[in-house]
Amino acid sequence: MAKAPRFQQIKDYILNKIEQQVWPVGARIPTEHELCAQFNVSRMTVNKAVRDLVTEGRLERTPRLGTFVTQPKAESPLMDIRNIADEVTARGQTYRSDIRTLNRISASADVAMRLGVMLGTDVFFSEIVHYADNVPLQLEQRWVNPALAPDYLHQDFGQHTPNEYLSQVCPVNTIEHTVEAIIASDSVRQALAMKADEPCLLLHRRTWSQQTLVSAALLYHPGTRYKLTSRTDR
Repeated sequence: MAKAPRFQQIKDYILNKIEQQVWPVGARIPTEHELCAQFNVSRMTVNKAVRDLVTEGRLERTPRLGTFVTQPKAESPLMDIRNIADEVTARGQTYRSDIRTLNRISASADVAMRLGVMLGTDVFFSEIVHYADNVPLQLEQRWVNPALAPDYLHQDFGQHTPNEYLSQVCPVNTIEHTVEAIIASDSVRQALAMKADEPCLLLHRRTWSQQTLVSAALLYHPGTRYKLTSRTDR
């Protein structure tokens, strides 16, 4: 620790206080002036440590009020598909789901376009809310091509997720993702326990197996609790 840069020592000190719950979520940390005096360093050094932690989602600055510990956002890779249950448990949280809808429907014009089928074709539809530590994290609305997953409606999605099941029965070889920020509808806000002015992150996802569209999904997330990342190696 003595050989670490001073700003890193300050970062580690703050993170240690957060992880030990000395400074829980919502707590205000000491001011930059107080940290300067405590560590006998310049304001620039303290500012870098705090700025890094803000960027990493561990702290949040509120003008005229101070810097506060924030709840880390759940994070998913944008260029890949991961099982949300695995993501939640990997963070040490408890996963559960609420299956709101699981049935067969007739494809409307919008659904037919999303799933690449004829208007009026029978397709499977599911609507599920995914939770982390009993806090709603994602509302998943998914349409599935019955020709590729005929047993979809007979699955227990309280035990495994649609993504997990579909990955087993029809391995994905192509993924399409589109992300947008939206104003959530009343029903989405209610499902995700969102505030009226809270931003909503919507991920449109389509997946193919052997050049055939398997499913199309709308994945809604509270913007204050979730983020998507992308990394490209060159």
